[in-house]
Order: sequence, then C-alpha cells, then structure tokens
Amino acid sequence: MPDERTLGAPADPGPGGSGAARVLVALYAVFALAAGSRAGVQLATRFDEAPLAYLLSALAAVVYLVATVALARGPAGRRVALVAITVELVGVLVVGTLSLADAAAFPDETVWSGYGRGYLYVPLVLPVLGLSVLLRRRSDRPAQR
Repeated sequence: MPDERTLGAPADPGPGGSGAARVLVALYAVFALAAGSRAGVQLATRFDEAPLAYLLSALAAVVYLVATVALARGPAGRRVALVAITVELVGVLVVGTLSLADAAAFPDETVWSGYGRGYLYVPLVLPVLGLSVLLRRRSDRPAQR
C-alpha cells in the first residue's frame, strides 16, 4: 500500500519517458535507419552525381541517431536531445529552403529537401513535435529550490 508521501506524486517516467516520448524514440529510430540506409547506398553507388545531397542525408541520419539515443535515455539525455532536434529543425528549414530556391545545387533529393516532401513532410513536423514534448516535459517539472 502506498504511503501518504507518494500519493499524488508524479511517477518518474525513467528512460524513454512518457508515451509521447516513446513514440518519438520510435519515429527517430525509423528515420535514423531510413536516412542512414538511403545515404549509405547513395554514397556507395552514386557519390559523384550529387555529393552535397548525399552527405546531407548522411548528416540527417547522424542527427536522427543522436536524437534517438538521447530521447531513449530519458531525462539524462534531455540536453543532447534538445541540441540534436534543434540542429535537425534548422537543417530542415535551411536545406528545404535552399533546395527550393536553387534546385540546381541539389541534383538529387536529400532527406530534408523541400522540407522533407519525399518523406511526407515528417522531417519538418518531427522536430517541432520533439521540441514541444521536450519543452512541455521541462515545464511540467516542479521548480527546484
């Protein structure tokens, strides 16, 4: 039977965190695998066709992998997750804008081209969701004195 000190106290979500955080971990893992596989094949077979695009896809895969591991670590990985997801959002916005403004510079698609249109815009939505979950979790914590 719980004692009165634990009644009403929020449970420690531990690694992986809440349901939303677990879904984010799964999505980031899928995107790390998808972007990494795509970049690996492109770099190994067609690097000379669009090196910038393929290297950017590899960068995206690394960012997704770092975010996956950091999110899976729960509160211990929060800062790393915030940095990785912020880098991801900036990357999607910059690469997305450049790929639309100067299509000749991107002769082949990257994960972040056109704000992730090749992936149904999930690369644009995912960091927004990730940051909102991380920032919401921060504001849900009681203030430390």
